[in-house]
Amino acid sequence: MLFVVLAGVSGLVWGVGDFAGGKATQRAGALPVVWLSKLFSLPLLALYLVLLPTRPDPGGLAWGALAGVFGAVGVVVFYRALSAGAMTVVAPVASVTSAAIPVVVGLASGERPGPVALTGVTCALVAIALVSLAPPRPGVVSVVTGRLVGQAVVSGVGFALFFVFLARANVAAGGDAGLWPIASAQLAALVLTGTLVLVSRSRRSSGPGTRLWPGGRSLAWSAVAGPLDMSANALFLVATRYGDLSLVAPLAALYPVTTVLLAVVVDRERLRPLQVVGLVLALAALLLVSRP
Repeated sequence: MLFVVLAGVSGLVWGVGDFAGGKATQRAGALPVVWLSKLFSLPLLALYLVLLPTRPDPGGLAWGALAGVFGAVGVVVFYRALSAGAMTVVAPVASVTSAAIPVVVGLASGERPGPVALTGVTCALVAIALVSLAPPRPGVVSVVTGRLVGQAVVSGVGFALFFVFLARANVAAGGDAGLWPIASAQLAALVLTGTLVLVSRSRRSSGPGTRLWPGGRSLAWSAVAGPLDMSANALFLVATRYGDLSLVAPLAALYPVTTVLLAVVVDRERLRPLQVVGLVLALAALLLVSRP
């Protein structure tokens, strides 16, 4: 099925983009990294719009902008939560939340996937949680608090609403919104994060993710992360034209698989046994959902 391929590739590209974004934020603030990554994505987005011309739809643009705002909030809150070092809590909670809510929304709106496909969705949700598990960073003492869990949930909700509203943009445009919702999403996120950067700098905040401007390798990683993230968004949008949101979203949300595998190859990190189980379940999810 085409939507399975598109959603799977979307998750693959998102995972590479997340890996690049994580590299960028190791030595730079999250807000500047997110803002610059959005800025770096604009030339490629313009090329996409030229190569795939369609007429912009007001409804699609509005839903896309709304998706961009919530997506940007999700990214910023997610990075703030990760800065506390409790990755084993933050990443699984945020990832599963971002995948589960679109499934619920899709089913509530009348989507009725078959039992095999729903089994695949369940495998995907479990896989996302297991693959997202990671050991605490060396030298970082993390304290799991209610506020930290709350931030993880908020970030997951932000990502989930991004999925839902981007899919809604297609519906508002009669099934084919082109890539204009991606354009409005990127611009809305660019304006929001740019405003937050200016506010943070004017207040001289000492909080994590607000002071350090990307430079050198961080700047290069930001330039990689932005176009990849935007391209993944475009693939997800196209996937929702051909498949139900309740099936597309959990497959696209398997992006932690790519991030973890890149960490193994590039950073020589070791897979935990539960992560291996998660990888197997991710493969099972793709196979089950793709069955006619």
